[in-house]
Amino acid sequence: MSPASNTAAKDPATLTGGCLCGAVTYSTHGAAGAPAACHCTQCRKQSGHVWASSYVPNGTLEIMGEVRWFHSSEKAKRGFCPTCGSALFWDHEDDPFICFSTGSIDGPTGLTLRGHIHTKTKGDYYDINPNDPQRED
Repeated sequence: MSPASNTAAKDPATLTGGCLCGAVTYSTHGAAGAPAACHCTQCRKQSGHVWASSYVPNGTLEIMGEVRWFHSSEKAKRGFCPTCGSALFWDHEDDPFICFSTGSIDGPTGLTLRGHIHTKTKGDYYDINPNDPQRED
């Protein structure tokens, strides 16, 4: 379930979104990839539950406002609003794309969840539909 191997969303060539307080906004330029729900420990701690995100190729996400970046590993960083704390972005230096929170998108997305990743470390307080595509790591 690598993002690069999944098809992009049918339409929206441009999505907009932002944080809870409106200090950070973004626009995509080009079709966004099908989102995944990540159940890893870092994503759950960052979001309070499951982190669902879509992605666009590097250079096609325009961010307006100040983003604070937290390096959550040697190669990955997470971007959030320094005012309201909304978790917005995930960026891995080896990937040719940047991820953005599907929950932060304004209005209808036109996207369909492609599946669940890092299910091996999911929380014990919820279940994933066994019919949904899943990847343990």
